[in-house]
Amino acid sequence: MTRLPNALQPAWPLLKRLHRLASLAAGMVARPLSRLQGARALPRRATATVGATAALEPDAVTLHRLDVGEQIRRQPAQGTPAGHWVFDKARMFDVAPRYSLEIDRGIVVGDYGANVTPGGTLDYETSEYFGITRWREHPIFLRHRLPPVEHVEGTLVSLATRGGSGNYYHFLLDVLPRFGVFQETMPGRVADALYVPAGTGWQRDLLELVGLGDHHIVETQKHRAVRADQLVVPSLPNPKEVAPRSTVDWLRSRLVPHDVSDKPRRIYVTRGSQRNTRRIVQEEALMALLEDRGFVCIEPGGMSVRDQIDHYAAAEVVVAPHGAALTNLVFAGAGVKVLEIFPASYVNSCFWAITDSIPDSQYAYLVAGDTTPYGPGSPMNRIQADIDVDPAIIIDAVDRLIAS
Repeated sequence: MTRLPNALQPAWPLLKRLHRLASLAAGMVARPLSRLQGARALPRRATATVGATAALEPDAVTLHRLDVGEQIRRQPAQGTPAGHWVFDKARMFDVAPRYSLEIDRGIVVGDYGANVTPGGTLDYETSEYFGITRWREHPIFLRHRLPPVEHVEGTLVSLATRGGSGNYYHFLLDVLPRFGVFQETMPGRVADALYVPAGTGWQRDLLELVGLGDHHIVETQKHRAVRADQLVVPSLPNPKEVAPRSTVDWLRSRLVPHDVSDKPRRIYVTRGSQRNTRRIVQEEALMALLEDRGFVCIEPGGMSVRDQIDHYAAAEVVVAPHGAALTNLVFAGAGVKVLEIFPASYVNSCFWAITDSIPDSQYAYLVAGDTTPYGPGSPMNRIQADIDVDPAIIIDAVDRLIAS
């Protein structure tokens, strides 16, 4: 989700392009002058891979890598229109072996978790950012220098990454499981502190529930830079939002339901009524038809984390427009049935990927509107476009899913 006010959401594609260009231009000016900034200097260069980073500064950088990755080979997703290219593109993916990058005197910057070596190298592989195609477009270069650099003694494990500071999906799939990667790649190593988002109640609740509540937390901030004696950066556990089975299994094993006995078995997940939020425009009429079929409307944003876990664990059928609340599908029980609804201008396969890792699950998508202008290769960047579709079309898809 973008951080723009709702009224400005339609301008997001243009503003994102301008943001990339501004980062590129600012960096061209700032990098040659970086030596003048001393300890607060911006990175002067970057590497494309962690292997290149370790090779460039072998005295300061160590790579702890596992031997085996993960092959994802999924059956075609079912939905309307059939064979949508976004889902076909995500069917096959080779997940690289997991690793942790250890940087002596390394610096982590900002809430997006940009990782910099003592030699001034930005490790781009662990510092990726939304919608950019090369390291020179990274928003770290919108700064003229780093924030004042704080020091943390011992081993600081950075779980920070783009989107993780405020988005429920990215916190669950991209932030928390990185600690599991750290444990797997560096067994027996103790983290003296964690660099992790912890500014909201739900983030603190999740940290507590997965067993990280007792760790010393260095909270991510937009204007923060932290140097550690040893900065450890685990690999991203959810590359390209493909929800590897190892990541889903890690979350399911640590965030187990508590009480599902009094929860509804069929749920509809609302996104509210404000414009430019990916809401269902005719939701009131749709909800009347869904209630006839035993559905209960829930709004996860108003629930505790524990209540969200239990509601999704109890649900046998989930119907929802695309949104971060569907991240809770990671807690769904075996055999869950899911219908996800999209606007034609923004289709994303990330929740299909989660559902595919749930045993005996069934997933269907419904893309509303004319998909012709949004064929293969479309940027799919009208992220918050509302969904205006005849409720009867949604109900037909729901009835077919239930009967399947």
